[in-house]
Amino acid sequence: MIRTALAAVLLCSLSSLAWADTHEVKMLNRGPNGPMDYDPAYLVVKPGDTVKFLPTVKGHNVATIDGFIPEGAEPFLSKINQEFEVTLEEEGTYGVKCSPHFDMGMVMLIQVGERKAEEVKLPEKLPPSARKRFTKIIETAKQAGL
Repeated sequence: MIRTALAAVLLCSLSSLAWADTHEVKMLNRGPNGPMDYDPAYLVVKPGDTVKFLPTVKGHNVATIDGFIPEGAEPFLSKINQEFEVTLEEEGTYGVKCSPHFDMGMVMLIQVGERKAEEVKLPEKLPPSARKRFTKIIETAKQAGL
């Protein structure tokens, strides 16, 4: 009986892992959106998916923006020049920045679940270039129907 229950738990755990995807994001000095860029700048994932950040150029990291993650979500921060993976469970919008280049507008949005780009509320305090980049990301996502 215990073996059967344990097997069922393991099977459920393995099947949920089988459905999770891994998405790659490049950290760039120049990308599709201009200087200091994440590619892609807007990512839609399912709860339980993993996002892998690739430091394709030295000098970048990834960190959540204070007050710009879903309620109950854990903030994250990578080291400079290090590949970093995070599994996102909480549904909602995650605002992400490169700590050294936040003032230059190196930001991206990760949407976990069904929320639409048009529902994203930007935090009050953002550097002007980050606000401008977020506005562009949201407008592009809306035009794409995301």
